[in-house]
This record gives sequence, structure tokens and C-alpha cells, in this order.
Amino acid sequence: MNAEQIAWDDTVLPFQLDRSDIRGRVARLDGVLEQVLRQHSYPPVIEALVAEAALLTALIGQSIKLRWKLSLQIRGKGAARLIATDYYGPGEDGEPARIRAYASYDADRLDHGAAPFSQIGEGYFAVMLDQGSGMQPYQGFTPIAGGSLSACAETYFAQSEQLPTRFSLTYGQSQVPGGVSHWRAGGVMLQHMPTAGGAVAAEGGSGEGGLLTHADILSGDASENWTRANLLLDTVEEMELIGPSVTPTDLLVRLFHEEEPRVFEAQTVRFGCSCSADKVRQTMSIYSQRDIAKMTTAAGIVTADCQFCGAHYEFDPKTLGFEGKDA
Repeated sequence: MNAEQIAWDDTVLPFQLDRSDIRGRVARLDGVLEQVLRQHSYPPVIEALVAEAALLTALIGQSIKLRWKLSLQIRGKGAARLIATDYYGPGEDGEPARIRAYASYDADRLDHGAAPFSQIGEGYFAVMLDQGSGMQPYQGFTPIAGGSLSACAETYFAQSEQLPTRFSLTYGQSQVPGGVSHWRAGGVMLQHMPTAGGAVAAEGGSGEGGLLTHADILSGDASENWTRANLLLDTVEEMELIGPSVTPTDLLVRLFHEEEPRVFEAQTVRFGCSCSADKVRQTMSIYSQRDIAKMTTAAGIVTADCQFCGAHYEFDPKTLGFEGKDA
């Protein structure tokens, strides 16, 4: 945690607008983002993509249940091949959630003068939800489009979840005394929920049989409420989202005081990785002894590094893979 960190950094504050069926979250990331990025020496265009993805992950992930995991994956055919993030729900009430993130990219193809989003190219934006042992993981996809990762996320919610969703995000490097810079990010998420008694349609749903589509949710007064909330969010300033002097609650009052905002308990987030030697062993259990031999170094060990946290593991090759089945 750096010296400039303040009370509401690395938190996600959920809220609702009592005049409508709109809920939302305000997120501020500081120390978490610094820890995510310090694991690697990313160029600035890649750091910006990781910062945006981590902020989206915090905003979206806050709604998942205890011990669940939400992941975002952005895969492209451009210089930025993969941006991957994980959000681990708290183990118990009152505990922090954990975030980790990393990027894979082709350094020779990066255009350092172009917008970060343009480095992705054609590809897809995926949301995955792991509900734990015995439950089938959920996966949803939408094509890369719209000019930003937040626009991709808005499209995902509109198409896959049938929920009108809006993000306003900002992120960048902040200068601290002594000339040292570090990354900060802040944002607001708005989401229009179905009216009481309605159910959100599954992907491809038609709205029949009591299921509500995106258009159903924004019918009548709901459309006016959603438009008004979006116009109010349009007035937000970058320093209100990312600066140290405006608290999340003050920001909500400034933006939505006539919409009667009501806040709930803030969720603290921390950097955290789930890697372990046992998990690496499990991953390598699919390989034959012949495959393991090819991975063995001249020193007679097999090594593995975690892409998220940089942890380095070394193994005796005799303890890895499976016996008697050469591939």
C-alpha cells in the first residue's frame, strides 16, 4: 500500500437509486492495481488495458456470492493477445475480495502511439462464473467492438443478460511526492433491473413466458428513468472518479441526489492469487513421463511460473505427470 492511499481506495460501494429500478457500484482501485501491475514490466498501452479490465472486474464481481469466482477474458488477434482477470468472492462476510490480472502480448506488434483498445483487434470478450464444486461454470461471450473494454461489457450485459448497463471509467498514472508515479482507477456502473415479479430472459430469450428482454425492461417510465440516470452520469468528471478529494458517497450525492441514492456496505478488495504447488502438480498430471522429460531442465528439475503473481515453482520430474502412458 503506498503512502497516498486513502480510506475509500480499493473498495467497491454498491448503491441503488430509490426513484427507479436502477442499481450501481462505485469502485476505486489504487494499491490493488499497483500490485497487479508491478508483477510485470508492461508497456503503458498494455498497462492501460489491464487497468481497465481490473476495474471492470471489481465493478462486476462485487455482486457474486461468497467463495464464487468471476473471470474476464479478452482475447484478440492484435498485439494484445490476452487480458485475463479473476475476482474471488470473500471467503466469509466481512473479508476482502481478491483480484488478480495479467496480459499476454506481442511486443513487436505493439503500436505505442495508438489507443490501448486498438491493440486487441478482432476477438472476443468473455465473462465466466465459477460457482464452486459440483456446479457447472457459466460462460458468456461477445465480440470485441465499441471502442473500449467497458463498451464490450455493456454489450455483453445487453445481449447475454438482457440488462441495460452503463459504465463510466477512468484510469491512469498519478504523480506522488518525490516524482514517483503509480496507477489509479475509478468508475461507476449503472444497471437497470427488471421490475418486481419479472425475470430476466436467458441469452436469445424472446420475452415470452414471463421472461423480460432488454426492450421490456426499458419500457414506459423505465426508459425515462434510465435516460435521466445516464444523462446525470455523463456529467461526471475524471477527477471525481479517480481523485483523492471526492468520496464515493459525495460523488453519488452530486450526481444522483434527486434520484434518492441509497448506499450499502462497501466491499474491500485486495490483490490475491490462488496459485500453489499442488495446483501446478494437478495441471501437470495430464502429461506423460515422456512429456515431462521434455520439460526437464539441464539441472534435472521442472520449473513453472505463475503468470498472475510471478511465483516460481520447481519440481522433481519424478513427482509429475502420470506413469506408464507415453503419449
